[in-house]
Amino acid sequence: MKFLSYILSSIFALVFFSILLIFHPLQWIGLKLFGQEGHQRVVNIMNWFLIKSLLILGIRVKVENKHNLPENTTLIFVANHQSTFDIPPIIWYFRKHYPKFVSKKELGKGIPSISFNLKHGGAALIDRKDPKQALSELGKFAKRINENKWSAAIFPEGTRSRTGKPKAFSVNGLKMIAKYNPEGYVVPLSINNSWKVFKYGKFPLGIGSPIKIITHQPIKINSMSFDELITKVEADVKSAIH
Repeated sequence: MKFLSYILSSIFALVFFSILLIFHPLQWIGLKLFGQEGHQRVVNIMNWFLIKSLLILGIRVKVENKHNLPENTTLIFVANHQSTFDIPPIIWYFRKHYPKFVSKKELGKGIPSISFNLKHGGAALIDRKDPKQALSELGKFAKRINENKWSAAIFPEGTRSRTGKPKAFSVNGLKMIAKYNPEGYVVPLSINNSWKVFKYGKFPLGIGSPIKIITHQPIKINSMSFDELITKVEADVKSAIH
């Protein structure tokens, strides 16, 4: 099985990076000719291709959503974090809510397509070594998504779980976003199995383990105190991690 994963991983890497290279200029064209909306459409299509590229590794992606998510308001998608492949499904499956990510600033340069999207697509790029900069950036981000009726996607664990076991949540980022979006909703997400893509490390990649994202009941931000909110959100996210 591991021998097969070397072969499939090589093919996947070629396809994955080709997608990023192809969509980098397409994002630029979308932004320059059609503005933010045009750029976002290109990003959505790119992430559909990234999801489908996982089929090379025998990995299917499923999002289970049994809830009607509120529209015309800000949503904050709060999820556990297992790998890079947590992100494309959130962008694609929740695309009508325009999810924007909180990311470390190092990803804002040097990576085809991804860095361009983070810099020009409305994301928050924070410096983990500079708390003052991080809070300031989060404040601007929170106001930006409120003004545009976009949504936020945040991984409160801070770093990826390399075994799938959830880590403790850090509340500062979510607290700042909630502060400026009291009329919005938090949507807890539970992500399963994406860590298995990197179970051998960066290469070869794991094959054949389907990624599943489970959506929980949206919670009105101002319906309870923030301490109650974060406790409930963390419990909901962790309740469906296997």
